[in-house]
Amino acid sequence: MSDPETPSEMTANKLASDGDLDASLRPKTLADFIGQPRVCEQLELVLHGARGRGGTPDHILLSGPPGLGKTSLAMIIAAEMGSAIRVTSGPALERAGDLAAMLSNLVEGDVLFIDEIHRIARPAEEMLYLAMEDFRVDVVVGKGPGATSIPLDVAPFTLVGATTRSGSLTGPLRDRFGFTAHMEFYETGELLRVLQRSAGILGVSMTTDAGTEIAGRSRGTPRIANRLLRRVRDYAEVRADGHVTVEVAQAALAVYDVDELGFDRLDRAVLGALVRGFGGGPVGVSTLAVAVGEEPTTVEEVCEPFLVRAGMMARTPRGRVATAAAWHHLGLTPPAGALSAGFGVRNREDGAAAPALFDEPAGFDQ
Repeated sequence: MSDPETPSEMTANKLASDGDLDASLRPKTLADFIGQPRVCEQLELVLHGARGRGGTPDHILLSGPPGLGKTSLAMIIAAEMGSAIRVTSGPALERAGDLAAMLSNLVEGDVLFIDEIHRIARPAEEMLYLAMEDFRVDVVVGKGPGATSIPLDVAPFTLVGATTRSGSLTGPLRDRFGFTAHMEFYETGELLRVLQRSAGILGVSMTTDAGTEIAGRSRGTPRIANRLLRRVRDYAEVRADGHVTVEVAQAALAVYDVDELGFDRLDRAVLGALVRGFGGGPVGVSTLAVAVGEEPTTVEEVCEPFLVRAGMMARTPRGRVATAAAWHHLGLTPPAGALSAGFGVRNREDGAAAPALFDEPAGFDQ
């Protein structure tokens, strides 16, 4: 009889199984990749052109919000070229020596994938310039007057950078990418296809209506759609007959605090504080974060983008403001002059639209 697993072993096994599950859901080829048709068409031309010439593709920058498939596309690029992929992240490259060691181990044709490339340290970034252009790095040995620079050749490779903040990239780094793709949020129909593919891989029996219900609450993001599918599967197996119907999906998502618009507990807390606590605003993000007991960066980077895109909140020079749609979503009557959802304008008493409210300046916090 085998010994029972320790808590640490159980955690490690769970993490390993979760990682295997995520990997199994990733598309392996461009033909399998759902959504982003324009980006896929452009990538196909870049990769087929490079294969026809017998060379390596230009360096590729993938930008867009989290969860849209940037990592999957990087792996697909390597698979389509029949190359190995080396994976790292911007925050991990703190010193130029870290990057030099990785570059020196590349084989011709390899794909180097740097996630969150906008967070790469400046010394490593400056070394990357030369490697991207001339496939060479200069390693400085020693310090002070006796320091010498040793040039090392780097095998021709393709750098694939992923960023959620393309505006944070320095101009010299951005200009060295031969192809830049911006990834957009998914439509409900595209997410339904993602869910149907994932359900087939996971062995989940799911109706089309149930898939549409889950897709509509996934914030236009495949990663969230797959996560919700796994939670609905758990509910169906434990509290139903294992078959995911629209009723089962709705009940499961209610248990996990995901409402019909895809808002979770924190989203609703932010809206509730903005509307009930501050009369709809304007209010600064720091004050709003204190009201819900979260860090300002969490409110600004996790909740706010979706609330703005959903037409529930607007960013103005004076602070965050709730739209009329936010009041209605909370079952409240909006005050006269509330912002119209989706237009960024305040209605005047005469029925005409007032000038649009602009986004707040960078660094505005109160």
